[in-house]
Amino acid sequence: MSTVKLRNIGPKSAAWLRQVGLRSREDLEAVGAVDAFMRVKRAGFKPSLNLLYALEGALLDCHWQDVPEARRSELVLAADAATALLPPPRNRPAASPVTTTQVADAEDAAPAFRLFDEPGED
Repeated sequence: MSTVKLRNIGPKSAAWLRQVGLRSREDLEAVGAVDAFMRVKRAGFKPSLNLLYALEGALLDCHWQDVPEARRSELVLAADAATALLPPPRNRPAASPVTTTQVADAEDAAPAFRLFDEPGED
């Protein structure tokens, strides 16, 4: 998806596909819509069925809403069957949010509170 923009595939979906090793139309054609969808799902992302329809639409070179209802049903059944074969989740998120911790310099830090008077101070 990096060199040629595929129909129905937005930046987020393209990033997901790149992260699971699908970088071109040929890669997508080789695995098919259901396997590509399952790769994204197994990677820990939470794709909706719209991604499945969008992948099929990209392969058929049509808008995802123009994928025939019968074909959508086939795709959902195939994705459900593949999902049933996945191992159960480990009760932890696939990825946690990225946080940034900044350490303040000693001179910028708030003054420390003292519990006891230090010797020599009144």
